[in-house]
Amino acid sequence: MKCISWNVNGLRACITKGFLDYFRESDADFVCLQEIKLQAGQLELELPGYFQYFNYAEKKGYSGTAIFSKKEPLKVQYGLGIPHHDTEGRMITLEFEEFYIVTVYTPNSQSELARLSYRMEWEEDFRAYLQRLDEKKPVIVCGDLNVAHQPIDLKNPKNNEQNAGYSKEEREQFGKLLEAGFIDTFRYFFPDQEGAYSWWSYRFKARANNAGWRIDYFLVSKRLEKKLKGAEIHSHILGSDHCPVVLLIDLE
Repeated sequence: MKCISWNVNGLRACITKGFLDYFRESDADFVCLQEIKLQAGQLELELPGYFQYFNYAEKKGYSGTAIFSKKEPLKVQYGLGIPHHDTEGRMITLEFEEFYIVTVYTPNSQSELARLSYRMEWEEDFRAYLQRLDEKKPVIVCGDLNVAHQPIDLKNPKNNEQNAGYSKEEREQFGKLLEAGFIDTFRYFFPDQEGAYSWWSYRFKARANNAGWRIDYFLVSKRLEKKLKGAEIHSHILGSDHCPVVLLIDLE
């Protein structure tokens, strides 16, 4: 089974930059998107063979998530089920017989960590939600988690201490998520690989110089460990300031 996660930084813009070519060539079982920046009715996509699910933010041109799935789920949930978290379209959960798949766009802590206290509240509620799912059946969770976990996960760790996405608090919360029973699948296969990033600033020729951050992830329940087949970062794919990340897993 092939799963793709991609923060497209505006799906309509990404479509003009080759999104559909990549989508078709990939032939993935699941394509999970973040930051679609859409409202209902603004885009009609013809994707034969896929069920389409969108969670739109109330604020126009902001946030939002989507999942395109070859298989129809038993159930779809939009958001965490906590009203004050669920106005920004940040999550979709699909339930299947054997597993859940969740796409998430974690809130950014913003400049000078202005939104860090809210981010911490989100992290606690998000982890509790995943743990409740995991008690029922295994979970695959993917998306832009807006954190580089370790120094190896960004080009300039010393210069970014306590910046959004690399604060002590955010990194600790990611660690708690792993301790709660989840595997960072890319690091499972490539524990020491440096220079593997999924996001680059549009400034300072960051992408050309590979001055990036790895903030897009696939995490899976620990009991899926033996079913893992591979993890990829498609840094050659343009169209956004993020690139797609991939999970290969055998759930047959």
